Amino acid sequence: QVRLVESGGGLLQAGGSLRLSCGPSGRTLTRYNMAWFRQAPGKEREFVASSSWGGGIGYADSVAGRFTISRDNAFNTSTLYLQMNNVKLEDTAVYYCAADRLRIGALPVLYDHWGQGTQVTVFL
Repeated sequence: QVRLVESGGGLLQAGGSLRLSCGPSGRTLTRYNMAWFRQAPGKEREFVASSSWGGGIGYADSVAGRFTISRDNAFNTSTLYLQMNNVKLEDTAVYYCAADRLRIGALPVLYDHWGQGTQVTVFL
């Protein structure tokens, strides 16, 4: 069973920076494709960024140039990060980490494993 645990969310001012982390609990994720999604109140879950186990990276247009996804494959496990810079009010959302052994893309349905989410709130 793959369990994902996000951390690093919080309250920050527009223009600031924050780093989110996502680690596995109970299983390694070194050959999993992973991604970040977010969901704002009243809106559908949307793609933020993805990282394939082979090294491919993708970003949503809304965060490209401001957010950076990376992963640490040390110690035969894999921790996923999302560095958020120059945050905007519209970045306020619950951020979710997702993983899948075979699939990758911008649709939530492609991922079998999800974390519980971490809240990011941006204020002026």
